[in-house]
Amino acid sequence: MSDENMAWYHCGRCGLLFKSPPGDGVERRCTKCGRDPALGVETQSMRSTLPPPRTVSQNHQAGKSEELRRPRQNFLIIKVFIGWAVATGLIVLAVRYFWQEDKTRASSISTAATVVGTSGDEAVVTLTKAMPACCEALSGFLGAGSPEERNQFVLNPVTTAARMARFYDLNPFIRLDPLTIKNTTNSLLVLPGGRAVETRWSAPDGRTLDCVFVQQNGEWRLDWEHFTRYSDYPWQLFLTGAGEPELEFRLLARERLVKQRSESSLMSLVFYQPRFGYPDQTATASPEFLVSRNSPDGKLLAEAFKKHAKGELLFASKLPYLEPPDMLRVRVLLRRQPAPADADSPFTFELAKVIACHWMSLDDPGVAPPPASTAP
Repeated sequence: MSDENMAWYHCGRCGLLFKSPPGDGVERRCTKCGRDPALGVETQSMRSTLPPPRTVSQNHQAGKSEELRRPRQNFLIIKVFIGWAVATGLIVLAVRYFWQEDKTRASSISTAATVVGTSGDEAVVTLTKAMPACCEALSGFLGAGSPEERNQFVLNPVTTAARMARFYDLNPFIRLDPLTIKNTTNSLLVLPGGRAVETRWSAPDGRTLDCVFVQQNGEWRLDWEHFTRYSDYPWQLFLTGAGEPELEFRLLARERLVKQRSESSLMSLVFYQPRFGYPDQTATASPEFLVSRNSPDGKLLAEAFKKHAKGELLFASKLPYLEPPDMLRVRVLLRRQPAPADADSPFTFELAKVIACHWMSLDDPGVAPPPASTAP
């Protein structure tokens, strides 16, 4: 038999390859060992180890059973991922919203500051914040039953306490029920040391209270010297010769013979004591004071009278004057001297110094004299 009709087979006995005719009915023997090559190996055919082919219905049923046997998928990871995505989106939206809101607010504040940010608007804001504390200070002062209690509500309480004690030893304390007074108008003052609040109040008995509050150590306190029109000594007693010969007073000044003395080098002044609560009324007048117009005090008074006649207010106040138009508030140091033997009165009086052209406990005069003219 030719090699073309032979096939290669593997001997299960010796492990060698040998040639043999193909076909299922041929009895084969290994050409090497001479034994049956099929002995010693698994005789079950490959076909017998494979399952029989399934029909279409069997395949459908098998698919259903596999789905039933397949474990249910776990959706926890998917849920966590979705929740995280939603939360991240909300955070991003919130951040963008608040950022836009802050940007809008900042833009509106900037616009307000440049368009309507005037001194008047700032005054309203300051007054709105300060007025409750100012009302509390005035109410506490008026309702206090002892000097120690009053000291808690006044400006510079340490130095003012001694002045208050001396003042009320010589003058009565004005009793007013704080629940009966009414605030009528307010204004913001621009002082050299900061801002102050000027207020007006009306009482049932017809009095008008003029109060100034200054912020000190974070509290709004009553300027007591301005409130009471403080003087070192009662005015009437000083004029009659009692007390120290040189004392400080808060008075109203009026220039006499304005037209007649317009060309004179001397200014004629008369001082009046104001009546507490009645600014349009005055009490005892002083004798005539003659002041040189070329002196520092004379120049200061001349400038103050000039501004007063024009209605120009001090320290950016918005409240009109309460006194008659020809009377000027002054804080002065006056000196009393014995008169010569042939004089009509026992004393003569001299203006020692003009401290200020207002009644506040502030050494700033309130006005500045015109600059001295220089010769060419």
